[in-house]
Amino acid sequence: MATAAIPLDFPRNEHWEWQYLDLMRRIWEHGDERVDRTGIGTRSVFGAQIRFDLTDGAMPLITTKRVYWKTATREFLWFLTGDTNIRALCAQGVEIWTDWPLDRYRKASGDMISREDFSARIVADAAFAADWGDLGPVYGKQWVDWPTYSPVGENLYKRDTGINQVAQVVESLRSNPGSRRHIVEGWNVAELDQMALPPCHKTYQFHVAGNRLNCLLYQRSCDVALGLPFNLWGAALFTRMLAQQCDLESGELVWMGGDTHLYLNHTELVEAQLARHPEGRPTLQLARRPETMFDYRIEDFVVSDYTPQTALSAPVAV
Repeated sequence: MATAAIPLDFPRNEHWEWQYLDLMRRIWEHGDERVDRTGIGTRSVFGAQIRFDLTDGAMPLITTKRVYWKTATREFLWFLTGDTNIRALCAQGVEIWTDWPLDRYRKASGDMISREDFSARIVADAAFAADWGDLGPVYGKQWVDWPTYSPVGENLYKRDTGINQVAQVVESLRSNPGSRRHIVEGWNVAELDQMALPPCHKTYQFHVAGNRLNCLLYQRSCDVALGLPFNLWGAALFTRMLAQQCDLESGELVWMGGDTHLYLNHTELVEAQLARHPEGRPTLQLARRPETMFDYRIEDFVVSDYTPQTALSAPVAV
């Protein structure tokens, strides 16, 4: 499929975002076309990598289209609460997760309610939100309340206090920075079938070199057009917050993708974005240092020098 050509004399290595655009182009032109879970179809490659230097406040914000970083940040802060109901997100105007409960409600009730009306009802009606807004034990639940059990009799177990993986990583970074076990894992095999969507950005591993905190994110499944810009931001944000809490400097973000794909119904977005050139180098300042990882607010994040090109939209595959 033809896409806009990049001039041969263009200084491709000067901007990190060419890694993203080159990956998008490789998938679109050479990816394996296949039927996927959603029935829409994708072009896919397996095993991809993007590296980004986080020093001096730099952040991997895509500039060839607008990325709504405040929305991504609100989602990340919601993960850290361990909440699994979309009500708190919808109340902030964050609709990232609304399509999954909405689809479940429509199928169960036959009511083809609009997304806007469904979200409004979730916010206004606590009982309705309890019945229809829960996603199951997705990301945040595993991050801060991984379930544990202890025996109380023959074949009987009681639920114990869950494991807060994020708090454990903060402690291990502070007390044993050379450890190879600074990991936050979302892939709880025992609970996958209870989740609206099993974790895509599933494994975060942190590494201290000197005084620099590095992060490697492994993502088992990646929607490059819609998901990856948020995933890069979230991993970088996670690293910046941990670094601040542990008196470290931010180092390198390494993103690795398993099934890395573009949906076949994203043609207009892909071709429009591949015709653009990256520009600008946005930065993030943390306005204060909260007492813990779990006390940040949206007002604590200040982005500068972000002047992206116009937004590009495409449907989400549910």
